[in-house]
Amino acid sequence: MTADVRRMAFLLWPGCHPSIFMPALAVLRSANRMAESLLYQIDCYTLDDQPLASPEGWLLPARRWEGVPESLSQLWLVADVAQLPSTISPSLVLQLRSLARQGVLLGGLEEGVFPLAMAGLLDGRRCAVHWRMLEEFRERFPAVQAGTRLFEQDEGRSSGSGLAIVDLFLTLVAEHHGADLAALVAEDLNVERIRAGSEQQRVPLRNRLGSTHPKLTQAVILMEANIEEPLTTDEIARHVGVSRRQLERIFKQYLNSVPSQYYLELRLNRARQMLQQTSKSIIQIGLSCGFSSGPHFSSAYRNCFGVTPREDRNQYRAQQAQDGRVSM
Repeated sequence: MTADVRRMAFLLWPGCHPSIFMPALAVLRSANRMAESLLYQIDCYTLDDQPLASPEGWLLPARRWEGVPESLSQLWLVADVAQLPSTISPSLVLQLRSLARQGVLLGGLEEGVFPLAMAGLLDGRRCAVHWRMLEEFRERFPAVQAGTRLFEQDEGRSSGSGLAIVDLFLTLVAEHHGADLAALVAEDLNVERIRAGSEQQRVPLRNRLGSTHPKLTQAVILMEANIEEPLTTDEIARHVGVSRRQLERIFKQYLNSVPSQYYLELRLNRARQMLQQTSKSIIQIGLSCGFSSGPHFSSAYRNCFGVTPREDRNQYRAQQAQDGRVSM
């Protein structure tokens, strides 16, 4: 292997769906093809001798990780929320820390950021975590600056998830071989533009709402920013510059709801996410989502989801225990 070839290794956790790292492979393969040269050597490893099998029948042959490959440029840990890593072996921690000291870039794709954080390799650094897992990640790893940008690159660490993996690896190609090659790869993959890591993961609000009404967008942004201490409908209307009646008419027209009901459901959905992803007490969650008391929170929750917060949390944990979480 020549000095110009970068060796990229992907270490896949048991239970990882093979599709997770396919966007990265697509970019690297296209870069080799567009350059008409071997720029990237790609190696895929697993932590055991079992092939990776998806529920749909996808099968990826196992190549056991038995030690650090020679001349490694980057190592990407890949894991799936369906079998979230819960521990990491001391020997792998030592290997990862040795690679970090050698200047090898270490990255996490999807929930691959969890074992990186378990090894202490993300402490004090920025890390992109999928929004669905953010609350759990922040509670488990308070020393990591976790956020929901598309991807992060911070002092030899990189992270990304979903289709943002394409943007992350296109950015890497641009850094390694120039913007012209990255543009050719993007065109080859029918990628309209290379998104910056600083962009946010969530679908733009107007797309989620199915509306381009600026006052509606402003109102919902205000609601999302004021979960713990909810604003009144009059306050929201005043902030966006319409009357209360106008605001109610806009919500009815575009969302078939009234502002107060939409706001309540927004807070309850946030509470449900926290119930599933954190160990905070039910009363703490209720208060942080703007409910004045435990009974008030429980009643509103049952009316929305058909179960109490405690019942919902217990059901979720029982399902997680049944599915099992992988430890390596």
